[in-house]
Amino acid sequence: MKIVEKFNKAQQERSLSYSFEYFPPKTELGLANLFDRMSRMCQWEPAFISCTWGAGGSSQERTMAVCSTGQIVNGVETLLHLTCTNMEKENIDIALKKAKETGIQNILALRGDAPRGHEYWTPIENGFNHAVDLVRYIRQNYGDYFCIGVAGYPEGHMDAVSKEQDLIHLKEKVDAGADFILTQLFYNVDTFVHWYKSCRDIGITVPIVPGIMPIPTYQNFRRMINLCKTQVPEDILHTLDRIKADDQKVKDFGVKLAVDMINQLHEEHNIYNFHLSTLNLERSTKLILHNLGLVSENSLKKQPSLSKLLAPYSTPHDDHAENWDEFPNGRYGDSRSPAFGEVTFSASQSQSTSEASRKWGYPKTEQDITTIFHQYILGRLDSLPWSEERLQTETDAIRQALAEINTRGYWTVGSQPSVNGVSSQDAVFGWGPKGGYVYQKAFLEFFVSPEKLQVILKKFKQDPWVTYYAMNRNGDLLTNVMEEQAQNAVTWGVFPGKEIVQPTLIERANFESWNEEAFGLWKEWEQQYAPDSASAALLKKVGDSYWLVNVVHNDYQLVDGLFNMILS
Repeated sequence: MKIVEKFNKAQQERSLSYSFEYFPPKTELGLANLFDRMSRMCQWEPAFISCTWGAGGSSQERTMAVCSTGQIVNGVETLLHLTCTNMEKENIDIALKKAKETGIQNILALRGDAPRGHEYWTPIENGFNHAVDLVRYIRQNYGDYFCIGVAGYPEGHMDAVSKEQDLIHLKEKVDAGADFILTQLFYNVDTFVHWYKSCRDIGITVPIVPGIMPIPTYQNFRRMINLCKTQVPEDILHTLDRIKADDQKVKDFGVKLAVDMINQLHEEHNIYNFHLSTLNLERSTKLILHNLGLVSENSLKKQPSLSKLLAPYSTPHDDHAENWDEFPNGRYGDSRSPAFGEVTFSASQSQSTSEASRKWGYPKTEQDITTIFHQYILGRLDSLPWSEERLQTETDAIRQALAEINTRGYWTVGSQPSVNGVSSQDAVFGWGPKGGYVYQKAFLEFFVSPEKLQVILKKFKQDPWVTYYAMNRNGDLLTNVMEEQAQNAVTWGVFPGKEIVQPTLIERANFESWNEEAFGLWKEWEQQYAPDSASAALLKKVGDSYWLVNVVHNDYQLVDGLFNMILS
């Protein structure tokens, strides 16, 4: 069924309609557990579900698996995201053929993220340049079989010359055959309403569906708005800053904000269709629907978990099937979680050469790179390609040690000091609800040359409290953790009436996933300079030869043990 018919029906009947967006998890266990989660969420009868598509088709197999499972197993209409950037027509044809064979009749036609180094990118032969090309191609080859949606940007696309020009491009996509518009996330209702009116004023008449993203955690929210360049009202930012240390309060606020936005758009502006970006999590979506009065208590009763892969979390009547991964913690969450994936930990900052050089100059030697990392640690640079924002306050406790470590050629991209039972209300290290105590193991993550790697590994082997992973761009792995599935909790909290909370885990699977992303960011940085430049040559050489190292000192009572060892 074409979902545009559902949009029109909701509008005619003046009834709220909702749908869910998922993304393809990074791991096979995450995918299996997402299927389990989807089976419960589809009991809430969304109008449709959708699944995102990786740049260049990088997640094509898992995206198709999610969509076909929704369509065939769960019996829910599915919207397949399809990006055309860096995709040959042959691959587009394969995806469209699979979609039709599976019974999927709805496509979201997107340009997608530009390839890394997009400033010097030229379209591949026999490929597509823009989403409008993909819309035309689908119409030419499939007629009216597919219902086609396109993306809309209430704040204007970040690559658009102007908001007016962006609207013209949107109108072109509709004129080419798009049936509806699905918007990028936003948190300013007035901005959406103004943009919505502008769409209607230039003759766009197809349904426009707002994309709503509940806030998962404070750090993920900050990462997401930085990536998408989303403007957030000051009152929202102020509220989040006050409660950012308590994940549950942040999530509760996110639910309330989503409900308030939907109610305002519905009651004041006659918007009836909404698309909820679930981030592959369950509870916030459930609470939003419940608070909007869209699902009954009976329909919200948890279904038995079908998957055996959540062990030890999942039993037939276990709350963990729904809640066990409600607080994804960036790239070091649990790799078994459906919420573990590119959306969770991506830190991509593609930008123009002028912007990259303004921030990081034109490095020509490894010492130049050392200086960049050192300046960031000292707070004289506000970002690195791996870090969108300045270092957090807790880094002050180890800032001097980090500065010295970086000057020695160990370029740090992640760290935390040890903490032994500090109050959860502590101004620097505290997090979670009142009355608890929080703990941390010291860990450090850095890029290092092959020569220095051998030196540091000798030091690691002399300390029985140290565990480490080291990997290069080629995927060669060095580690002293023999059990492949071993999980090392490096942050945990003890709170009244609760189980021990372990938001940060270091394990082989999530380190390998982050390693792939981290070296991808080296490539991004490299390709933001002219291909024949000294800076590009240096960054390529470094990316091809250096190693990413993660080291944990497991004696959390030893305050400076890890950093003293590295500096010894």
